[in-house]
Amino acid sequence: MHLLKLSDKGRDWKVDSCRGLAVILMVIFNYSFTLRYFNIYNLEGGWFYWYLFPRIIGGVFIFLAGFSLMISYKNNKSKATILHNGIKIFSLGLLITLVTWFLFSRDFIIFGILHLIGLSIILSSFFIRFRHKILLGIAFILAGLYLGNLIFDFPWLLWLGLVPREFYTFDYWPLLPWFGLFLIGMHFGNIYEIKKKAIRNPVINIFSSLGRNSLVIYLIHQVLLVIFLFLFFGTTI
Repeated sequence: MHLLKLSDKGRDWKVDSCRGLAVILMVIFNYSFTLRYFNIYNLEGGWFYWYLFPRIIGGVFIFLAGFSLMISYKNNKSKATILHNGIKIFSLGLLITLVTWFLFSRDFIIFGILHLIGLSIILSSFFIRFRHKILLGIAFILAGLYLGNLIFDFPWLLWLGLVPREFYTFDYWPLLPWFGLFLIGMHFGNIYEIKKKAIRNPVINIFSSLGRNSLVIYLIHQVLLVIFLFLFFGTTI
C-alpha cells in the first residue's frame, strides 16, 4: 500500500513499480480467497498459495512502507508528517475492523495489515536515528517466529503476536515479527539514493501508477468484487 504521501522529489519509479506489482498479486490472491470463502470457486493452490504467497505479498508492502518512510523523511525531516500518516493508516484499519465486524462478525479483522503499518509508522519516529535498525529488525522477526509457535489464554496482546486459542480472522499481521521487516525496510530506505530518470516504458508506467494508488486500490477492490458477486451470485452468498 502506498502509505506515505511522498512529494515528487521523493518519488522513485522503481519503488512504485515494485509496489504496483505487489498490488496486482494482492488483487489476484484476495479475489481467489473471496471466491473460495463464498464457495463459488476453489483454487487448488496448496500450502504455497494459501499460506506463503499472501505473506510474501504482505511482506513486500511492509518492507516498502518502511523503505518509503525513510525516503520521505530524508526529503522533509518531519516527524509530525510521519505521525499524521501513521494515525491516518491506523484509523483506516479501525474502519475495516468495524466494517468486517458488521458484515462477518465471526471472522472480522482485528489487527490486519493496515493496523500493523499504521502502528509501525507511528512507532518509527523512535527508531529513525537508531543506527542498527537491521539488527533490531532481525531480532523482532526471530521473536515473532518464536511467539508464533505458542498459544495463549488471553486475547489482549494478539496485536503484539500472542495468539489466543481458537483465534481466526481474515487478516492478521501482528507487530512481531512484521515490525522487524518494517525496520529492515527503513534501514535500506535510509541508504538508498533516488536517481531521477524519465521512464517512457508504458508497462513500467502502469505498474508505477498502480503503486502510487495502492492504498485506494486496497480499500475498494474487495468492495467491488463483493458487489459483483452479490449481483451475479446473490443466492449463493
